[in-house]
This record gives sequence, C-alpha cells and structure tokens, in this order.
Amino acid sequence: MLTLADLCEALTGEREIRVGATPITSVVVDSRECVAGSVFVALQGEFHDGHEFIGDALARGAIAIIAEARASAQGLGGNLTLIDVAGLQPSPRADAQDAKEPSGAVVFITPSSLQALQKFAAYWRRKFPELVTIGVTGSVGKSSTKELIATVLKQKFSTLKTEGNLNNEIGVPLTLLRLNESHERAVLEMGMYDLGEIRTLCEIAQPLIGVVTNVGPVHLERLGTVERIAEAKSELVQALPPGGRAILNGDDPHVRAMHSKSKARVIYYGLKASDDLWADQIESHGLEGIEFTIHYGEKQWHVNVPLLGRHSVETALAATAVGLAQELTWGEILAGLQDNKAQVRLLAVPGQNEITLLDDSYNASPHSSLAALNLMSELSGRKIAVLGDMLELGSYEEEGHRIVGRRAAEVVDVIIAVGTRGKLIGEAAQQVGHARVHFADDNATAAGQVNEFAQSGDTVLVKGSRGAHMEDIVAALSIARDEEGQA
Repeated sequence: MLTLADLCEALTGEREIRVGATPITSVVVDSRECVAGSVFVALQGEFHDGHEFIGDALARGAIAIIAEARASAQGLGGNLTLIDVAGLQPSPRADAQDAKEPSGAVVFITPSSLQALQKFAAYWRRKFPELVTIGVTGSVGKSSTKELIATVLKQKFSTLKTEGNLNNEIGVPLTLLRLNESHERAVLEMGMYDLGEIRTLCEIAQPLIGVVTNVGPVHLERLGTVERIAEAKSELVQALPPGGRAILNGDDPHVRAMHSKSKARVIYYGLKASDDLWADQIESHGLEGIEFTIHYGEKQWHVNVPLLGRHSVETALAATAVGLAQELTWGEILAGLQDNKAQVRLLAVPGQNEITLLDDSYNASPHSSLAALNLMSELSGRKIAVLGDMLELGSYEEEGHRIVGRRAAEVVDVIIAVGTRGKLIGEAAQQVGHARVHFADDNATAAGQVNEFAQSGDTVLVKGSRGAHMEDIVAALSIARDEEGQA
C-alpha cells in the first residue's frame, strides 16, 4: 500500500515521522482528478502551470502536493506541513512538524516536480522485485500491441497496463504508481519525442522484455531522420538485461538491426519464414476479423481472431511472442488473442442513418492510414474516407499526405479531406482522377458532409492525428450521440 511515508522516503531518503503512514489513494497531475487521499503533482506545462491549481487540489481532498519552489510564495494558506526536499528542512509554517501524523496536507517543495514524480515512481517500482515489466515502443501500433499483450498475459497473471495514451515521461510514472501487491506483470507503452526519453523511462520501469513494432517517419519533425527515430526506439532494447527478451519485428530493417544493441535474447516475429515466429495463409474477413497460420519451430496453429485488418497479424504475433517468453501455454495465448476487448485503435461503431463508422481517430501516420485504407479495400459496399491532418512528419509531410491520397483514390468512393494538411490528401486523389473529393476546413463541416453524402449501408473511415481531434466527427455521427442528444 502506497503511503505518505513512501513518498517522503522516495524524495528525501528518510521516512519523516511528520507525514506518517497515511494511505495514498491516487497520484494525479490534473487537480480535477483529486479525491480524498490523492497526491497532486503540480507540473509546468506548455500552456498552463499546475501550481495555479494547488488550491483546487487541496479543496478536493489532496493530502500531499509535489510542487516547485515558486509554490511556497503563492500563499497556500491552511494547515500545511512544508518539506523542502533539497534541504530536508520544514518551513517555519509547518504546524505539525512534531506530530506522528500531519494535521493538514503535506507540501513537498522540489527543484523539479516532474523529476520528483519520476523519482517517486522509480522508488515504488523497486518495491516489487518479482514484477516482470514489458516495454512496448514503435512508430505505429504500440497501443494495440500493448493492449493485446496485456490481454494475453491476463490469462495467467495479474497484469497492470498503460491506460489510454499515458506513454510518456509523465504517463509511465503515473502508471507505475498504480502498482500494488497483486500485480505480477506490467505492460507499459513507451512513446518519445526525442533521444534519451525512452532511456529515462526504462531507468524508471526496469523492463525485462522489450517489444519494438516498427520504425517510421513519426516525430520526424522533431528528430529529423528515420535513423534518429530508430536510435531513439532502440533505447528500449539497449536497456534490457542479459536474461531479458528483445522481441523485434524482423521484417522492418531498422528494427531487425537493433539486435546488435541488446544484451537480451532476441526473438524475431513477422511474415517471413526467416523469422522465429511467423505467419502466413492470411485471410481478412473485413469487420468479422482475420485468420492466419502461426509458425513456431516445427509447430503451427491456425487461428481466427476478432482483429481488424491484415496489419493486425503482426500485433498478434508480438503478443504471442511475449506469451511464449513468459511460458504461457498455447491454449492461454490463443484465448488471449480471441478477446475482442483488445481492439482499441480501429473500432467499428454503428452510425446514424444505418452507416458503419470505422473509428481510427486515435492517431495517424502515413503507415497507419495506409493500413486502414487497406482494410477498406477488403470491404464490400460504398465506402467513404474522412481523412485529416497527419502531424509531426517534418520533411515527409507533403509526400506522406499525398501517398495516402493516392491510395484512398484507389479504394473508396468518396473522400472528405479535412484541415490544411488533409487538403494535400484530397488534392493527390484528384490528381490521379478521383471524381468525388470534398474539402472541409473543420470537423463540424466534415461531419455535415458525411451526413450529406452517406447512404444506408455505407462504411465511413475517420482517420487523423490526435491533435486533429477527429473523434469529434465520430461523436457527431454515432448512434450513441444521436440517442443522447436528440431522441
């Protein structure tokens, strides 16, 4: 059980008697998520300063605050115990410095709230030496891979996983601070924007197994070249111990080359017989799932799973490789692959006017957009693609959008291009002769165009980067929205 004494020891090296063993119910960075017993971490964000919300966190029941030096001058008021982490000195305002339990909230003043959060998470992770941590990274598909790995491991182990998109220098520590004595495995998605970030996450999480899905031009705007992206992703396999496992997409040259950087045993997965774990005889049944044959050594298994698109085969292989590395039986692995709750990225959602929405609004890159369009090509009936901006492509921005536009022209009947960058998709489709291309400046306009052009039985793909907020289009067109707002 996580307590204030643990927090104090993590940040100061001492279990201060002033804070006692008061249980911590949650650790949050959004004051609106505070409840009785929460620890609120005041972070300096790009667009806001968490220190401005300390009062709100305390009002909602926070029992501790992690803040930076400026917080001490903000007139926090109330019955507070202030502990200067750097100097281990309580403020003269501390009202309960000699008590066994604080009479009010405890405020830890730190040089960096983010580093304090990470230090706290690393401390708590070390409290579970028997825990096996699996790190998952890659330019595309890491969220789906993380979900399916967790689903497979849950067949045998109590498993903690990254929720939502908490995959960065803030999210990974928050996930680890949810660990408790029941957990046997933790599956952590690891994202990055620059070199060194995954290395830091690994120092905190101590993964035994690392999975790399692929390397592509995502975050090219920040890192400059695909080679630098590969270098950043390889930090996961470099961090693995000799007794660990590096599970690599053997069909991606950048990923396969990472074997030389890891001390761990390497397991390759992919669609080639040269991989350790591979698949063939792939048949997609559209929205009904996909079937294929898995080969491992001299053995093979024919499986049918409720995942969408041929690209899901690689996701299933990565999860299978983790299951094998953790000595699950084939029965347990196959049961995990059958769980349709693991499909998180591309979801079939019933829409208004008897259309089917393919909600792939979680994020987008040229690679994942092409995968979604390939799925559309396997479906019957009229098809509409609502395609928006793909962000952080750097020098690959124009080419990436135009490649998607040309592929969309081959497989869908109507294209709705949304946003400034999305316009490049529509223009590329027009250049190859597609006659039904429409442009929308914003999501509301795009949703209106779908309502105008869609017919009963149509399938509508909605795809764009997270920053484009194209989930708003799905919400506007889904039956759930219609029933709540208008019925």
